Amino acid sequence: MTIKDWPAEERPREKLLARGASALSDAELLAIFLRTGVQGCSAVDLARQLLEHFGGLRPLLECEEAAFCAAHGLGPAKYVQLQAVLEMSRRHLAARLVRESALESPAAVRQYLASQLRHEPREVFACLLLDNRHRVIRYEALFYGTINAASVHPREVVKLALAHNAAALILAHNHPSGVAEPSQADRQITDRLVQALGLVDIRVLDHIVIGDGESASFAERGLL
Repeated sequence: MTIKDWPAEERPREKLLARGASALSDAELLAIFLRTGVQGCSAVDLARQLLEHFGGLRPLLECEEAAFCAAHGLGPAKYVQLQAVLEMSRRHLAARLVRESALESPAAVRQYLASQLRHEPREVFACLLLDNRHRVIRYEALFYGTINAASVHPREVVKLALAHNAAALILAHNHPSGVAEPSQADRQITDRLVQALGLVDIRVLDHIVIGDGESASFAERGLL
């Protein structure tokens, strides 16, 4: 039996149109992306097999090209298609921030930063540059590797902010361990950057630490 033989309310596409994307399971969403199954296996059955093989939807979406293409039912064309979908999602989140004040959209800020940093296997330190109405000018990843006071250079952050005429910044970095709790080094870096940027009248509005499915805000914790 193919998906076309299923009752209409159980088919992933029809179910999405009738009830919305949030009503679908991971396997059903993946099946719509796959479009077709393989011989003897419907798209939904193939999707379930792939989720089991990769250990869930997120590992599948974030795996390297070689591992993705080696899985049964996938390949380079699907990999390219997936990367395009993920990039469109990131750009959609970025477009929301351009239209709105970052201070009025804290959830959107966190979603965007998580989309940029959560999948990184190493620590990445980045900035959201904001105009005088706190709308996003641009996102910039600056430093890579172990993030500590020696590896984050305030001069480079100040230089970037001045080059784009930023009035304020939101700092961000990820913890590949998945735990978003700010470290003592994170606090030291933040203090140094607040002081350096303050000398040129640029405010640091927040420093957000991105973990696995969680984040921590310095501003919310009173650390700024």
